[in-house]
Amino acid sequence: MPKFKKKKSGDLPAISTASLPDIVFMLLFFFMVATVMRDSTLMVTNALPAADQVQKLDKKDRIMYIYAGKPSSRYKDKYGTQARIQLNDKFATVDEVGAFILAERASKRQELQNVLTTALKVDGETKMGLVTDIKQELRKVNALKINYTTRVGAYNQNLN
Repeated sequence: MPKFKKKKSGDLPAISTASLPDIVFMLLFFFMVATVMRDSTLMVTNALPAADQVQKLDKKDRIMYIYAGKPSSRYKDKYGTQARIQLNDKFATVDEVGAFILAERASKRQELQNVLTTALKVDGETKMGLVTDIKQELRKVNALKINYTTRVGAYNQNLN
């Protein structure tokens, strides 16, 4: 009876799974750090107009967003087809814009309150009267830094 068994050629050793939990937790940590949560759900159509001279804003924590446009197809039955204003996750009237800006300012750190910018994300089909009304409300609460959000593209104006 042989004391030693011959090693069969072709047998592979079992794969060690000892480092598997480390890899799983490392991936979990990576995705937790790299994932950006959406601020608000878009309830209006937002086909931004094109502009040929644009600049990117650096610090997103200094921006307050106001969306304007027709309600998306999901909300047309309830809110109609007229252009509406969206503040965070709800539809609002022009009169509520000032209170929204004041609440957003109060929620920011003291050193950021004087450098906040209001970004208007207005659909290209929205009438300018609504934008003018929003700007009037912003003037009342002294929110004079306004940014019009656009997409990069060639600007062409149809003069019909």
